[in-house]
Amino acid sequence: MLRREAIRHFKNEEKEYLKAKIEEPENTTKIKNIRNLFRGINSFKKVYQPRTNIVKGEMCGFVADSHSILARWRNHFLQLLNVHEVNDVRQTEIHTAEPLVPGPSAFEFELAIEKLKSHKSPGIDQIPAELFKVGGVNNSIRDPKTYCLCLE
Repeated sequence: MLRREAIRHFKNEEKEYLKAKIEEPENTTKIKNIRNLFRGINSFKKVYQPRTNIVKGEMCGFVADSHSILARWRNHFLQLLNVHEVNDVRQTEIHTAEPLVPGPSAFEFELAIEKLKSHKSPGIDQIPAELFKVGGVNNSIRDPKTYCLCLE
């Protein structure tokens, strides 16, 4: 008897919860807040997937221990990055068909940062525009010539 009442109670609570979750995107569309609408839809659609920390071993099998995983990644990147044929970079000449253009001035750089749009995906450097806007030229970027690609 008590079990039946408990099951009925939790089923009703689940129905109310799902109804509220469904009404939430409807309310955001009425307010015309599209960003929160898609966030709500994505959170409703996505299913929880537990994270697995398993790495393929060097010879065969899998490694699950955290220390073994770190050692495996260390060996992998040592093998990947240790190239024995190192050419002297200073001796090679770089020929380009593009004319040499001076880098942007600090004033041009600040204007470009102000014109950046918020809530956009980051560029090649994976730095969001909000960081540039909050930090400015002095705090976030030391050399404007280095980061001129992200403003295009």
